[in-house]
Amino acid sequence: MNTNLAYNTYTQNNIGVESPEKLVQMMYEGILRFNMQAKRSIQDNDIERRTYWINRSNAVVSELINILDYNQGDISLYLSGLYSYQLRLLAEANLYNDSTKIDQINQVFKGLLEAWKESTDVAYQA
Repeated sequence: MNTNLAYNTYTQNNIGVESPEKLVQMMYEGILRFNMQAKRSIQDNDIERRTYWINRSNAVVSELINILDYNQGDISLYLSGLYSYQLRLLAEANLYNDSTKIDQINQVFKGLLEAWKESTDVAYQA
């Protein structure tokens, strides 16, 4: 229990010093990690672990929706719809024990992560 508390404190402190751009990148990477664990749990037919990892991904995607800045134009509306659809796919993956849904989600977030890295690298170079 103390180890978990220490890890949570470390994580909170570490996140507090990251830039918003880095935090979004970390969220995308977290979704991909959690989904890989969920997929492994589906293959192992471990319902409890599958649900745990899908719920973790779900929480991150929900947070991505919550932090959207709608003053940035149509991209925020697009991302809101895209993220909402990913939540639906996560629910279906959990409900139907379907790893192909996880693969679809991972494909989307790999693309988003790549685009995000490119756009933030350009922003820092300018």
